[in-house]
Amino acid sequence: MADFLAKNIIKDFDTPEGPLRILDGVSVELDRGQSMAIVGPSGSGKSTFLHIAGTLDRASSGELSLQGVDPNGFSNPQLAQFRNEQIGFVFQEHYLLPQLSALENVLVPAVARGAVPGELRERAEELLAQVDLAERRDHRPAALSGGERQRVAVARALLMQPVLLLADEPTGSLDQKNAERVGQLLLDLQKTGDQILICVTHSDRLARKFEVQVSLENGQFLPRGSE
Repeated sequence: MADFLAKNIIKDFDTPEGPLRILDGVSVELDRGQSMAIVGPSGSGKSTFLHIAGTLDRASSGELSLQGVDPNGFSNPQLAQFRNEQIGFVFQEHYLLPQLSALENVLVPAVARGAVPGELRERAEELLAQVDLAERRDHRPAALSGGERQRVAVARALLMQPVLLLADEPTGSLDQKNAERVGQLLLDLQKTGDQILICVTHSDRLARKFEVQVSLENGQFLPRGSE
């Protein structure tokens, strides 16, 4: 079995006119070290799929597993722990806490476990160095540029060494230079950490750098170029 499996994922939303199907039997299999870009028009369900893959939402039907574990039967506390340990998120907005330094923001996922062990603090400092922000470790978000804030968010997503890294328009709010840097950084760090990376993007330039490229249209994945 693949390290990440989504099989026949269907997602319906209730509307006054009846169920609205956003995902219509989406399937994908990925192993550690692989990367996939998802493109498609706004409203096509790209973020919906990402939320289901990240256990932030549940499919109406279908199978989902990460390293052989099916999270659908978990209670909410079990699901929160699973997410914290196995999945990292990077969103279009950085969602950094304004009162915390860059280093403290990277350490936020570890706080759920209580006291932060020394090895995680060391890892946070190493990640900040990898994203070229070692000298900015004590700066708060207001003192950082947009690109720097997003690089802090990338480091935060990788702190717990997740199996699955999910990025939802991670370069969408950045200028071209910073978008290039953050996009390449995501791919480089994912390869270094042997994660599975799934990225939703409107950028064809970024999507072309991914091993697997699909379009999401009419609720289904299509290989890039076949649409």
